[in-house]
Amino acid sequence: MEERQARTAFAALSQETRLRIVRLLVQAGPEGMAAGAVAEAVEVSPSNVSFHLKDLEHAGMIVPRREARSIIYSADFTGLRDLIAFLMKDCCAGHPEICAPALIAAQCLPSKPKKARA
Repeated sequence: MEERQARTAFAALSQETRLRIVRLLVQAGPEGMAAGAVAEAVEVSPSNVSFHLKDLEHAGMIVPRREARSIIYSADFTGLRDLIAFLMKDCCAGHPEICAPALIAAQCLPSKPKKARA
């Protein structure tokens, strides 16, 4: 991940509702959640959640897929893993064992869900 991508991701995650959405989708796993269920869970209007979902998608933190008439959103686990790796790169002044627990935790993230084809 390049610095520009990391800044975009951090900017998206710095907003309270968007951070709550990403954490919710991480908990949901690769199956993801419909936009309406996300709106209900984070207690915002559907139009408001749509705005936040688009920003998170642009930042590479979530991916949408179409299932029938619904759009299902999932955490982009590869994007999240890349963001963690960006933070941990060149870690700890030559003492990588300090960062090892965070890197091990990042390895447990599921693989990136497949993007829907248009």
